Amino acid sequence: MMMSGTGYHTFDSTVDKTNHLLNEIEQAYGWPRSRRNQSFAALRATLHALRDRLPVAESAKFAACLPMLVRGLYYEGWEPSHVPVKMHRDEFFERVRREFPFNVDGGLEPLVSTVLTALKRFGAEGEWDDLRGSMPRELAGTIP
Repeated sequence: MMMSGTGYHTFDSTVDKTNHLLNEIEQAYGWPRSRRNQSFAALRATLHALRDRLPVAESAKFAACLPMLVRGLYYEGWEPSHVPVKMHRDEFFERVRREFPFNVDGGLEPLVSTVLTALKRFGAEGEWDDLRGSMPRELAGTIP
């Protein structure tokens, strides 16, 4: 694992975890590191669509298991008084598309699944079960 070298363990740890997460997304698609903006956009778009679909309490519970840097990205621009936004499958992926302007082989559903699979190591299985239970059936299958 590459250390970022800020001199503060907490910061180094969260940067390393975030880089590892982005590397997993890039490796799944065979993207070189030079496409880091694309993997970051995939993470951000997926997190924001998920966050906006979840009830506030479930959203906060999910965010608590994320690394600090990813948690900050998750909460960026969040307006708790405007959620949950009822989104069906197509609306959810359209929400992801708004923040992910890149074309990707296989479409958005496999990309979202790849991002969520990479995130799965943060948090217990029960938390992921709760997350699936908070989503409409047609979206729950996207969550690993």
